[in-house]
Amino acid sequence: MHDTDEALFRAVHGIAGRFAGQPVPVVMEALLRQLPKAPGLQVTEIRKIAEEISVGRDPSGL
Repeated sequence: MHDTDEALFRAVHGIAGRFAGQPVPVVMEALLRQLPKAPGLQVTEIRKIAEEISVGRDPSGL
């Protein structure tokens, strides 16, 4: 489980660096395309992450 969490955080961090300030739909598309599959990760959570990245925040904590 720890490996999956780390992979998710690293993917979010990378996407946040590349897509900061972009519209939510653009960030959502990138997240849905690039995030590793993780049990329990729901679209509503991905949207919240996209909203954070869209306003320039990096929700990964890295």
